[in-house]
Amino acid sequence: MTADLSIGAMISMYALMLIPLAILFYLQLGIIRETLIAMVRMTVQLVLVGLYLKYIFQLNSPAVSLLWVAVMLVVANLSILNKAGLKRGLFFWRSLAGVAGSTLFVSGWFILIAIRPDPLYDARYLIPITGMILGNCLRSNVLSLERFYSGIRKNENEFMTYLMLGANLREAVRPYLRDAVKAAINPSVATMGTMGIVSLPGMMTGQILGGALPMTAIKYQIGIMICIFVAMVIAAFLNILLSLPVAFDDHQRLKQNIFCTKP
Repeated sequence: MTADLSIGAMISMYALMLIPLAILFYLQLGIIRETLIAMVRMTVQLVLVGLYLKYIFQLNSPAVSLLWVAVMLVVANLSILNKAGLKRGLFFWRSLAGVAGSTLFVSGWFILIAIRPDPLYDARYLIPITGMILGNCLRSNVLSLERFYSGIRKNENEFMTYLMLGANLREAVRPYLRDAVKAAINPSVATMGTMGIVSLPGMMTGQILGGALPMTAIKYQIGIMICIFVAMVIAAFLNILLSLPVAFDDHQRLKQNIFCTKP
């Protein structure tokens, strides 16, 4: 059994936040209010999710579980476009297709082929595994989309030169696509390379605290890291390719009205 955290213990954890807040205040970074709001939102959202998941796990209904996964996908997609600075009305469905396709494919592979729980739609596996993969795809997609379009935006003359030399759109965007995907997966590559030596990953630690054998927890962690990496690469690649038709005009010039902010 995992040791529970009392109310006093949780208060002590919140008190620990006073240290970074004091540093932020000293450096006058101007993000104290934003940090406090984020912490409050995190607390409220996680408490609500904890209450929801308790009943979702008890119901163990495939319809309810899939509905919850759909909500996670939509919220993640909106967050990706917002943080990447792209207009949601133009990119929503294309971005959703890329994120949902990669996340559902990889999580389905892990659950249905590797784990094979009984029943196959067991919410205790479906929701946490999909959530972990989706959370990492969210971060990688923000990085890839932002890097891709900001790269073309800042180097428009170079991009137009590729086109004038006879390159088609796919060929002209290839250098920026390469840089964007590399930027998206670099943190994950670094994490995998030091995992087990520098850091003990969250899924493995959580399973060990929950009473699982260390080797079982390690196998799950290896599986989820492979799934996360595969989903990140697929999502970053697909999202950029799917966005091209709405991001460029008939003359293969980048549309400026796709951005939420001006250059």
